[in-house]
Amino acid sequence: MISSILVGTLALVAPARAGVKYPDCANGPLKSNVVCNTAASPEARASAVVAAMNNNEKLANLINNAPGVSRLGLSAYQWWNEALHGVAHNRGNTWGGQFSAATQFPQAITTSATFNDDLIERMGVIISTEARAFANAGRSHLDFWTPNVNPFRDPRWGRGHETPGEDAFRNKKWAEAFIRGMQGPGPTHRVLATCKHYVAYDLEHSGSTTRFNFDAKVSMQDLSEYYMPPFQQCARDSKVASIMCSYNAVNGVPACLNSYIMDTVLRKHWNWTDQNQFVVSDCDAVYYAGNANGGHRYKSSYAAAIGASLAAGCDNMCWATGGTQPNPSSAFPSQFNQSTLDTALVRQFQGLVRAGYFDGPQSAYRNLGASDLNTNVARETALRAAEEGIVLLKNDGGVLPLALNGTGGTQPGVAMIGFWANAADKMLGGYSGTPPIKNDPVTAARAMGVTVNYVNGPLAQSSADANAAVSAAQKSSYVIFFGGIDNTVEKESGDRTGIAWPAGQLSVIQRLAQVGKPVIVVRMGTHLDDTPLLAMPNVKAILWAGYPGQSGGEAVMNIIAGKTAPAGRLPITVYPAAYTSQAPYTNMALRPSGSYPGRTYRWYDKGVFQFGQGLHYTDFAVAVGKGWAREYDIAEALKACQGKVTYLDQCPFPAVPVTVVNMGQRESDYVALGFLKGEFGPKPWPLRTLATYKRLAGVKAGEARNVELEWKVESLSRVNERGDRVLYPGEYTLVIDQPELGNVTFSLKGEEVVLDRWPQPS
Repeated sequence: MISSILVGTLALVAPARAGVKYPDCANGPLKSNVVCNTAASPEARASAVVAAMNNNEKLANLINNAPGVSRLGLSAYQWWNEALHGVAHNRGNTWGGQFSAATQFPQAITTSATFNDDLIERMGVIISTEARAFANAGRSHLDFWTPNVNPFRDPRWGRGHETPGEDAFRNKKWAEAFIRGMQGPGPTHRVLATCKHYVAYDLEHSGSTTRFNFDAKVSMQDLSEYYMPPFQQCARDSKVASIMCSYNAVNGVPACLNSYIMDTVLRKHWNWTDQNQFVVSDCDAVYYAGNANGGHRYKSSYAAAIGASLAAGCDNMCWATGGTQPNPSSAFPSQFNQSTLDTALVRQFQGLVRAGYFDGPQSAYRNLGASDLNTNVARETALRAAEEGIVLLKNDGGVLPLALNGTGGTQPGVAMIGFWANAADKMLGGYSGTPPIKNDPVTAARAMGVTVNYVNGPLAQSSADANAAVSAAQKSSYVIFFGGIDNTVEKESGDRTGIAWPAGQLSVIQRLAQVGKPVIVVRMGTHLDDTPLLAMPNVKAILWAGYPGQSGGEAVMNIIAGKTAPAGRLPITVYPAAYTSQAPYTNMALRPSGSYPGRTYRWYDKGVFQFGQGLHYTDFAVAVGKGWAREYDIAEALKACQGKVTYLDQCPFPAVPVTVVNMGQRESDYVALGFLKGEFGPKPWPLRTLATYKRLAGVKAGEARNVELEWKVESLSRVNERGDRVLYPGEYTLVIDQPELGNVTFSLKGEEVVLDRWPQPS
């Protein structure tokens, strides 16, 4: 006999396999309903759908595996679809036939290192085009739980590679470009994007503390200044279709039950009500907010947690496998009322309206299909994203690029050592789908005609016999070691306890360095302390590639061989191994205090490599601020944009002219990073703050390229103790590059102005 639990599980899975089935507005039950009138407003159309449903039908559709309403021609719908860096394998997406592959870009941590937001937008366009093609074929649905915009606060976090990095401003700009690409420019969205995980989520497991019971204690200053800005961009400025509330609590209240963050800040302060966007819970987050073992135990029952989440502003509850399936009817009407029920559904259906769900076969994006998958443009963009995101950290004596082409046949060749060297799947990282192509460095090198002497290497902390690696090195011209931490170690639901190089891998590198051949280390994954490598004279070069996606092997070898010049910049600080014993994982504070060292490059300057570092195969010089004013009146600067912007922090500030000169012999891209420094506003002052940036493509040898770095007054502001964003008078310095290549100092005169007054909890 099949158990009732199994029956329930089968009922859950069945809708997910079906994919989206568009309602028939020409002949179906809703054909004369307002919902099928494309001239009506999205809110009116969504409200009409909800009005046609009875309460039992409404309650049943408040969960991710929504059964739909068959009598209205609404099929089952799975809200859980993933496309973090390409359409992924998950409950909402099915694969097969012409839909057996989808472009797999590098992970966000690698694409962020490009500092190329035009590229990020193109990546979003391609992902959403392929996602919509899956949906049109009935193999997916219309909303996707991407991007992950949480700042990468602590180097131990298992999911940090899913994010654009540690800097709130960089994450904002990455999210802006990606959402614009995913949703598209028009009133009809290609797909619905979802920013996650709201908010202060960056811990999976630390001792007895897990993401299901962690209470993130965050000051109003840190919340407003660091943890919230990427979500402000998503909600207030980019009008993302949905936001996912996180597992953790924020200052005592589980995020998915927290009316302060979901109503006071998200919907009221950021005006995220103008399009009736919806909030979805992370999977089982509501369950763990109730009386579940290992959870917050914030409410005495599951029903009470369900009611509190809906009342606080969560509109759709996801069930994974760790908890019990949510049953909204158990909480209605005792825990939430009719208005809350209807509002939640109107928000969800308005999202589907904006995705053209009810618009018929001739609507926008309904023509996308299998021919729009895996195009040449998509493949070229994936390769380019990987190449542009690779960061050169060390290059003693200019050992790179290597003269590799034509070294086949009887030539000594190259020793390629390590488990990453021949592991294309690992280069994809988590939340991946099946790519149309995949290559690893060994395969890519052989395609170049290089004689490869390949030897596998140890995983994680395991020991290894280095004799085979040493033998390969002895008969080779160069040695390339591919290592690091992969996503079997840094992953969802798993954090690391340390960030030292795995002992087994480090031992092999030490043996290789003693052979006497130049050793190049290609570090994959995220944080590892490279201090031991810097101390080895024969480790001549270090490259960081993160998770470079389907074309990762080719991208790495193109950089090593000089086919492409490196210009990526670190989106994270590389911390020393001792940092993890100095900064308790659960301490959410950013600013240093006592023995606590502080977090990110803004407060911590003892990194092995600093945020923004990255070498080139050439040398650059910059000149900053020629002809630019050195003094500005705050009131006049803000008056100039009155009526032009809705929010004062979005007021443009005069762009800074920069001249970039390629002083070397090789053409290369260059990322002009602008950091702000100054002793103004609340103490302690940050060491520096990313304020503006621009990637310049193909700066030729000897060329002087003029560029204007655009920014807004938000980049000049500081956040006070209560969370207000304030523009202060004082002397400011804009520093170009890390390490510094140039700077310009200017003054702001007049009275300080509050650009954004942060709402306080009741």
